[in-house]
Amino acid sequence: MTMMQIEAGRGRRSAVFAPRAMAATSQPLATAAGIDAMRRGGSAVDAAIAANAVLAVVEPMSCGIGGDLFAIVWDAATETLNGFNGSGRSPRALTRDVFVDQGLERIPERGPLSWSVPGCVDGWFSLHQRYGHLAMCDLLAPAIRYAWEGFPVTPVIAQAWEASTALLRADEGATRTFLPAGRAPFCGEIFRNPALAGVLERIAGGGRDAFYRGSIARRIDAYARSVGGVLRGEDLAEHRSAWVNPVSVVYRGDRVWQLPPNTQGLAVLGMLQILEGFDLQAAGHNSDTYLHLLVEAKKLAYEDRARFYADPTAVDLPIDVLLSSEYGARQRERILPDRAAAQYPIIDRQLLGSDTVYLSVVDEVGNAISLIQSIFHPFGSGNVPDGLGFAVQNRGSLFSLDPAHANCLQPSKRPFHTIIPGFVTRNGAPIFSFGVMGGDMQPQGQVQVLLNMLEFGMDPQQAGDALRFRHDGSSTPVGDRMHDGGELFLEPGFPDSVADGLRRRGHRVSVKEGGYGGYQGIWIDPTTGTRIGGSEPRKDGCAFGY
Repeated sequence: MTMMQIEAGRGRRSAVFAPRAMAATSQPLATAAGIDAMRRGGSAVDAAIAANAVLAVVEPMSCGIGGDLFAIVWDAATETLNGFNGSGRSPRALTRDVFVDQGLERIPERGPLSWSVPGCVDGWFSLHQRYGHLAMCDLLAPAIRYAWEGFPVTPVIAQAWEASTALLRADEGATRTFLPAGRAPFCGEIFRNPALAGVLERIAGGGRDAFYRGSIARRIDAYARSVGGVLRGEDLAEHRSAWVNPVSVVYRGDRVWQLPPNTQGLAVLGMLQILEGFDLQAAGHNSDTYLHLLVEAKKLAYEDRARFYADPTAVDLPIDVLLSSEYGARQRERILPDRAAAQYPIIDRQLLGSDTVYLSVVDEVGNAISLIQSIFHPFGSGNVPDGLGFAVQNRGSLFSLDPAHANCLQPSKRPFHTIIPGFVTRNGAPIFSFGVMGGDMQPQGQVQVLLNMLEFGMDPQQAGDALRFRHDGSSTPVGDRMHDGGELFLEPGFPDSVADGLRRRGHRVSVKEGGYGGYQGIWIDPTTGTRIGGSEPRKDGCAFGY
């Protein structure tokens, strides 16, 4: 397909078309900040930083400077694709003994022992150093303004905020910052965060060291000591991001790119390697046969995820084997066409409730960035250091305490990470920058969006509008690290016949609202160069261009 085949009216709203530049984010004010940066001569990376900073203010349960980020960047000048790992490491003093001595079999989901070093701010400055055109003080100005002057809270964000009320009330700093009226802000209510405004001003003026070495780092250190945490100023001072080589597989002639571990991007590629051997068009979009194949491929890829994915600087990972076509073929042979696999690796329940923001930007000269940023669960650890206005992430809770596991906790080690930016190239040129938010949903959501486009010719908006499934692991153990085949959730709107067909194959099926991720994507038409954007109807965001 040399050009997207677009059928008017199939989606809930039209895709967005623009000839020169485009941004797509989960909140309109962030999209506007990105567009404004590019209109003033900024690059795609400039726009992404400006948009991400606004998201840190307006969607604080999902992201912020207390979290991590990852990105894939297309450099139009060199025609290269570059990966960026902006995730932080565990504190140097955090060992398994800290938890063993307390009689804990796993790391707490919330609280200061779930902290890892926040990588977001260093990520902004590292990306900017290589690709930025505008001054950082200008890029952070919209976020600072919204933090000082306030912004109207949007509907989906308001719901998530209200759902976190009990968590926020458990921490004095969180209550003071995010429940100033004793409750979460209502939809449409103006919310201000002057503490965060002051922090962003210090970062804008003092650079990344203002966060990792200055007064902000000292305040984080002091707060951690006061609440029983072990993160220290030295951990912040030693943090560094890393440029990495993206990994890929070819699917139907297009090359799909992900970042290597410690992210879970390999699961997307593993699923695609398995699915390429099936005639999915003949199965029919979102038919019971189609969904069965996707779910079974997902189970196999997540089996590898549970076993192997970890910080590659700490363990050797068989990435080449996992991505080989030979391995994909062997995995494909394990799928029974008429029966769901009865066993499935245990899935950490913490992966099911995460929150994240994803954004995509393409600028006038063809640079593109696929960026994802998160504090993991809504409001992360639930801890807001005194006077700083942001929650610290709880990514460290994803470490295993099993000393034999690849993702076992060690000092100064990156944890397994759920957030994954996606990218697609055709004949060596970029055609699609995209991502799907939502913890365990992300790889299976990305595959569904990709197949909607690459197999069924949907445009970027239709691909996001289409109904989705989500497959979760069960909490019922059946032997060592295994349990039953998990639970398959269908978004309301699937025909009853589809659910019935899946049940006949042995799937445990439920219809459920919510939990199907959040998507943004920008397609670059390979013939005309037109930017075609889609934005998740399950979120508050939008795509816009010029």
